[in-house]
Amino acid sequence: MELGIFSFVENTPVADTGKALSPTQRIHNLLEEIELADQVGLDVFGIGEHHRSEYVASAPPVLMAAAAARTKNIRLSSAVVVLGSDDPVRVFQQFSTVDLVSKGRAEIMIGRGSFIESFPLFGYDLNKYDDIFTEKLELLLKLQDNEIITWKGKHRPDINARGVYPRPHQQKMPLWIAVGGTPQSAYRAGYLGLPMAIAIIGGEPARFKTFADIHARGAQDAGITPPPISINSHGLIADDSKKALDIAYPAYKTQMDKIGQERGWAPMTRAQFEASTTLHGANFIGSPQQIIDKILFQHEIFKHDRFNLQITVGSMPHKDVMRSIELFGTVVAPAVKQALS
Repeated sequence: MELGIFSFVENTPVADTGKALSPTQRIHNLLEEIELADQVGLDVFGIGEHHRSEYVASAPPVLMAAAAARTKNIRLSSAVVVLGSDDPVRVFQQFSTVDLVSKGRAEIMIGRGSFIESFPLFGYDLNKYDDIFTEKLELLLKLQDNEIITWKGKHRPDINARGVYPRPHQQKMPLWIAVGGTPQSAYRAGYLGLPMAIAIIGGEPARFKTFADIHARGAQDAGITPPPISINSHGLIADDSKKALDIAYPAYKTQMDKIGQERGWAPMTRAQFEASTTLHGANFIGSPQQIIDKILFQHEIFKHDRFNLQITVGSMPHKDVMRSIELFGTVVAPAVKQALS
């Protein structure tokens, strides 16, 4: 199993100071986080695209390129690119450039994203989301295989025998699809032979086994081997369970209550938060051994190939984030890989 980290580069007020960092400092902290993840041997680091005031990651490929120059081995991914409000040609060019900078370590993860701000921002009709996404995915897949493109569609100007450059360092960059709660998306990913990331950020994870099964069924219907699956979840690792809960709760509550005000959720309580961190809950928050046990428990359910942890759900003290990455890479990841080998 590959183990990695993803971040939306949140920049909410930090509990110990009550203030948000400057965007400059938050980005420099992010680069330190990625550099440490590389040094401790984690496999992948993903950066998610958002267009809101509490995030500073509206341009993941730029951040990935900066990280590529400071790292040696770790794979660099989006998490996700909101393809429906972007242009597939530019996405391909940007990630090909990251792939060249990193000498073949770039990945593309596409999806709908957690929010909808990018659609009105870039002039797209959210009501036509699935049609737009399907068309743009078809073009992106064609770009992977062809240097010279001829293409016609409804939501983008036609391309008539034009070259798309630069080409990536890898013969074909890995392309993942992130899925939240749409069975059709899981089937499509499997049928197209694309790896799928399942975002599990609430509820009981075992309920998401259906999506893994649908993904596999799509691949079987296409006559191909089921592609890899990743489980992407929220979490924090500290030296002991109480410390992990005490660090994470204020940041989680700040972030989730803000989203909850927009979506009609009740404010988060400490009891709800702690319930989500149990073995059968969605969040991976606790001591290294608790995280090891939970990853292995979920592997029995999903048989997944990758596990990604979003540590910065809301802003936490940088030293605690760095300690979490250190424990993930030096304690958790080796134990999980040994157990699964």
